[in-house]
Amino acid sequence: MHNSVCFLILSWVFALLVFPGVPARSGESFSKPMDNITVRQGDSAILKCSVDNKVSRVAWLNRTTILFAGRDKWSLDPRVILLNNTAITEYSIKIQNVNVYDEGPYVCSVLTNKKPKSSRVHLIVQVPAKIVNISTDITVNEGSNITLMCLAIGRPEPTIIWKHRSKSGHKFMSEGEYVEITAITKEQSGVYECSSTNDISAPDVRTVQVTVNYPPFISNARSTGIPVGQRGILQCEASAVPVANFEWYKEDRRLFNGLNGIKIENKGRQSMLIFFNVSEEDYGNYTCVAMNTMGITNASIILYGPGAVHDVNRAARSRKNSLCLLLTVTLWYLFKF
Repeated sequence: MHNSVCFLILSWVFALLVFPGVPARSGESFSKPMDNITVRQGDSAILKCSVDNKVSRVAWLNRTTILFAGRDKWSLDPRVILLNNTAITEYSIKIQNVNVYDEGPYVCSVLTNKKPKSSRVHLIVQVPAKIVNISTDITVNEGSNITLMCLAIGRPEPTIIWKHRSKSGHKFMSEGEYVEITAITKEQSGVYECSSTNDISAPDVRTVQVTVNYPPFISNARSTGIPVGQRGILQCEASAVPVANFEWYKEDRRLFNGLNGIKIENKGRQSMLIFFNVSEEDYGNYTCVAMNTMGITNASIILYGPGAVHDVNRAARSRKNSLCLLLTVTLWYLFKF
């Protein structure tokens, strides 16, 4: 009995199945044009087929593969099940946990009064956008050229958007898998966000940290007036990546922590020269030197008494002395690194 059913079904495959681009044979008709069913990957798809009480044989086929013949399951795929159709005019199947490999044409073949009839449906599987490869965090020197990469998959093809996170918010960079930055500046350091979306689900977002090395830039170094006998502080602040190392000089003499009643305290980008008890000998010109592997810079700071008038010529001499000092420190710095 089973062999005869097999022979009958195989006959249907060749007699009833219509491949794309091949016209229907004589005696074959379609109840309606091919429908499209769109399902997201991982969801279930229900393929419906309407029959009437004159139907003698029914079968579901996927291309040339028989899924069901009547109520007998021919498919070995456990995800494909025949629904317990309540209506005698319905013969529907369900595909669970749909994957992209399930996409394609499906045919419900019906034999009515010895006349074959088929209804067709095309299953479309959508895949949420997913980033599969992205550039690793990168550290470069200021002025370098870099290219960031973000590759994503999905159906439909996902759109990739690059943004630069800054203090002012997210700044749009470009659209596409790659973003190129030429002669990068320190202002362009930070987090770069890649967002991939195809409207199937929430965007997939990944980030790349870009660190830009640049030489020190002293942003705060102000002269200070302190009375004799009081505690005084000279401050020097420098932006730099890597973080700058600091040195303090009075005229051309380097100062060291704990000597001559002074303390040098460094915290991140700030250095403080602390006087516990200011004396007349402490007044004068001081130089803050900031250095890292990218370069070196300095700033002149004057510690003076209350009501003191700054001598322009003295300030000019101080600048000349600081230039000489910078040259000396630079030579030492080059030999050090």
